[in-house]
Amino acid sequence: MQALMSCSSSSSSFISFRSDFPSRSRRSGVPRPLDLRFCGLRREIHGFSASPRSRKLHFVQNRVDTSVRASASQNGGVTGFDYDLIIIGAGVGGHGAAIHAVEQGLKTAIIEGDVVGGTCVNRGCVPSKALLAVSGRMREFQSENHLKSLGLKVSSPGYDRQAVANHANNLASAIRGNLTNSLKALGVDILTGVGSVVGPQTVKYGKVGLPDTTVTAKDIIIATGSVPFVPNGIEIDGKTVFTSDHALKLEWVPDWIAIVGSGYIGLEFSDVYTALGSEVTFIEALDQLMPAFDPDIRKLAQRVLINPRKIDFHTGMFVKKITPAKDGKPVIIELIDAKTKEPKDTLEVDAALIATGRAPFTKGLGLENINVVTQRGFVPVDEHMQVIDQDGNLVPNLYCIGDANGKMMLAHAASAQGISVVEQICGKDNVLNHMSIPAACFTHPEISMVGLTETSAREKAEKEGFEISVTKTSFKANTKALAENEGEGLAKLIYRPDTGEILGVHILGLHAADLIHEASNAIAMGTRIQELKFAVHAHPTLSEVLDELFKAAKVSSG
Repeated sequence: MQALMSCSSSSSSFISFRSDFPSRSRRSGVPRPLDLRFCGLRREIHGFSASPRSRKLHFVQNRVDTSVRASASQNGGVTGFDYDLIIIGAGVGGHGAAIHAVEQGLKTAIIEGDVVGGTCVNRGCVPSKALLAVSGRMREFQSENHLKSLGLKVSSPGYDRQAVANHANNLASAIRGNLTNSLKALGVDILTGVGSVVGPQTVKYGKVGLPDTTVTAKDIIIATGSVPFVPNGIEIDGKTVFTSDHALKLEWVPDWIAIVGSGYIGLEFSDVYTALGSEVTFIEALDQLMPAFDPDIRKLAQRVLINPRKIDFHTGMFVKKITPAKDGKPVIIELIDAKTKEPKDTLEVDAALIATGRAPFTKGLGLENINVVTQRGFVPVDEHMQVIDQDGNLVPNLYCIGDANGKMMLAHAASAQGISVVEQICGKDNVLNHMSIPAACFTHPEISMVGLTETSAREKAEKEGFEISVTKTSFKANTKALAENEGEGLAKLIYRPDTGEILGVHILGLHAADLIHEASNAIAMGTRIQELKFAVHAHPTLSEVLDELFKAAKVSSG
């Protein structure tokens, strides 16, 4: 029984990927390998039954409740809590934290004011991948050279817009339902309403126009996520000028659409719209498209994802104003020079998608009740995701994960942060290594990355006084990629030749989003290139791209 009641047996003190907010280390010492699952939507949401072990967990909960409540007075909080843990927000981050908390025997509740699943399931990762699955098939059908090389013939490829939209909506609905059922099956209480903090270890929730309910918990996690960011001067009508939230409904396919922003969101939607027949114009404030990507990946992406398609672009431009289409007039976009602010051009298009990033959804959380002030809307936290008040002090028993804290705005990062927080709550010193968290852009072909870009790595090396090396491999040398007639691709490794430490890996190519995890797990576990050179990969597989990449690295034998 003692083994069942204990939390995860390992702990870590890795360094955070970003250091925007002040941090306080609770324990010094040598970093240890991190035994942590980097997950987004976990197996429970896909319909696996949890009933056999939920009966066991129910017994464990009762045992843990006793010890938690007995120690509450020692922490200066209220006693007799309603829950061990309350999570405000039922997105991927909140879900990951809740499931892990139940596994550790904590009595858990999750507050959700909208629908379970958050942005990822309902307005982001999940429905967008359904649309991208369609765009990927369309690209294959439309490429006569690709099909001819494989000996295939397809005549007049087409699509049913409403059926495509239904596919995205049905997928989101199915995942949302499974996620909700998994929480209930594991004994997590789902409290419906808008949640806010009213004091130490106390929250309230309720629906508009109805009385609020107050509940208490030993620990509270804020996991409220984010919303699309819309710059000033842009009028959103949801029909001709819209954000990704609206675009995922695919209510129509415009002949010509402007996409403001060329990051992950903008690139993925350019892939969808061009595959479905639209012409796309990118508007980017910085001097080059895809500014956040590694330089080599950016260069190849321009050649593969931009130049061959019906895409043009304006870089170094701000959008001063966008007026939706009305009274028979098109969407009007007024552009100014990003540096001089002088008027540069006016575009008339059928639609405009605003893909300028996301903003934290933290208003109305009641943070003023506990002396917390947000920074550009983000909740300040330390490396353990514990909230910091405006005086620089840690707020006892209050944590914030995911987009709301701004450390790394990815759904699976939120889930990993939530798991790390639960480990902390259970008494394990656990710090998430954000450097090991991968990211992916699901274009065709895909882009993925983990760690530092070459530019950032060189800056770090110069500052800290070490050398870096770079090696690259091409998909053109990979048998499986050539069999698929998908040889266009690149993998890039940035590393320290003296130690074999991986600083960054970047991939553009077939199934890049799946391939990146060998590198991200190596970073998480502290595996050096010297060890990876001896790893065996099945032949012929795409994974051999990374095998060749690691083998090509020149590291010190010492």
